Amino acid sequence: MAVFTNRPYAGAADLQVMISLVAARPAERITDYPGIVDLREMLGRSEMRTNTRLWEDADGQFVGFAILYVTYNKLLFEVAPQVAGGDVEAQMIAWGVERVQQVGQERSDPITLEVSCRDDNTERIALLERHGFVAQETRTLHMIRSLDEPIPEPQVPEGLVVRHVEGEHEVEPLVALHRAAFGSENITVEDRLSWMRVPGYDPELDLIAVAPDGTFAAYCMCSISEEENACTGRNEGYTDPVATHPAFRRQGLARVLLLTGFQLLKQRGVETAVLSTWGENTAMQQTAKSVGFRVQSTTVFFTKQSPRSLAHLQGRK
Repeated sequence: MAVFTNRPYAGAADLQVMISLVAARPAERITDYPGIVDLREMLGRSEMRTNTRLWEDADGQFVGFAILYVTYNKLLFEVAPQVAGGDVEAQMIAWGVERVQQVGQERSDPITLEVSCRDDNTERIALLERHGFVAQETRTLHMIRSLDEPIPEPQVPEGLVVRHVEGEHEVEPLVALHRAAFGSENITVEDRLSWMRVPGYDPELDLIAVAPDGTFAAYCMCSISEEENACTGRNEGYTDPVATHPAFRRQGLARVLLLTGFQLLKQRGVETAVLSTWGENTAMQQTAKSVGFRVQSTTVFFTKQSPRSLAHLQGRK
């Protein structure tokens, strides 16, 4: 039986081998979560580094990694093709279950571990089901839009101004906008800064709509990853996340920012815009479709209750 060990994340050299593993996926799955940009963003945050481990074989060769995204109790893991389907994934899942119990030991609610994958990744789905994960109704839709198609001129509502983010000094109102838009306190200043500090971040593509009194009304963070495009052979640019403050909804601001983003991406030679949104977010889906997006792929979510959660539930009966 092969022997594998795991160790904590140790810095930039580890990030590079993790990225190399993701880049070795089949081209159509290189940008599956977590992609190259996702890893750079996540491991720019101290909490994520603390909850990342790398697996090695008996010769000390890297064979995979696992990350617990503590905010969402979400386990992310990737293994090298030569060890896929063996003991490594089982060890990673066991580590995720143990770690989520440690992180959530002070919580009174049942603890669940979440994993996601594309709905056509039959091998990963079979693996999760073997380990007791149960499919949920939650979905993420991944959408694309050719920039060769006509791009309507954005119609900015009177009194508002669309501009790009000026710098990191604007991060706090950006976080406040995001929290208000999604009704969640999950995103932090450190999170937003990690997005803005990845290689290739272009503030001129980080768009905001500003009200006359200076309030940030909406934003759309567009970006281009030359690194990912080189791996996939595609020429894509991101047009998400998109968020509108509740006080400024129904004014077409998301549409305005997306169309503005299309123009800027096309000026930079990008051929295809991509966007992801929750399956439950019908308003965003409608807006995306209105500017030409169509669904390309879907991510499905699976959850597994930890043994401690099951005992907790049984004790309440």
